[in-house]
Amino acid sequence: MALLERVGTLLRANLNDLIEKAEDPEKIAKQLVLDMENQLLQLKTQVAIAIADQHLLQQKHKEHGEAVAEWHRKAEVAVEKQKDDLARAALERSLSHERLAEGFSQQLEDQKAEAETLRTAFSRLQQKLTETQSSTEMLIAQRRRVRTIGKAHAAHAALEGTREAKVLGRLRSGIAQDEATNLVSRTMLEGESLRDSLEDRFTALEREDRVERLLEDLKSRQPRLA
Repeated sequence: MALLERVGTLLRANLNDLIEKAEDPEKIAKQLVLDMENQLLQLKTQVAIAIADQHLLQQKHKEHGEAVAEWHRKAEVAVEKQKDDLARAALERSLSHERLAEGFSQQLEDQKAEAETLRTAFSRLQQKLTETQSSTEMLIAQRRRVRTIGKAHAAHAALEGTREAKVLGRLRSGIAQDEATNLVSRTMLEGESLRDSLEDRFTALEREDRVERLLEDLKSRQPRLA
């Protein structure tokens, strides 16, 4: 049966192998569950039909078995009445129902085997579906957890990046401030140096002027000393 072939394919399906090769494992897992549910529904219908057919064959087998006994009884009555022609006709009918009963007996055995095969397949597929559903739920939960962790890591990295940016900003600001302070200090030092140099020049000039005045004074007093 094509149905049993499809069921066999699903029973042999390995979820782990399928999701490893899939670009979207969650989608593949869900599709596998859906396929199993659809086939399980069809299989359940076929099991019901097989059991119904089995009951029908049992009824037909029973009816023909009872007919065999009934026509055999009629043949006995005909023999008692010395109606050999009726006895022969009754025996012919009995044999005909016996052949039909044997045919239905074989069909009944085949139908029992088919119904048992379908019931077994239904039970196995139902168990496989339960296992696959559990594995799919676990897979989905794992993927959601991974995505959540990934988002958390990304947010943490962004936060750390912001913190680093702030720290670098503060460092740059501190460096700029230090450079500005150094520049001011250097400018002040250079200004003081310039001011000191100018004062020294004026001091030297005043000293020279004083020396000149002292010299002139000495010269002006020289004649009186002579």
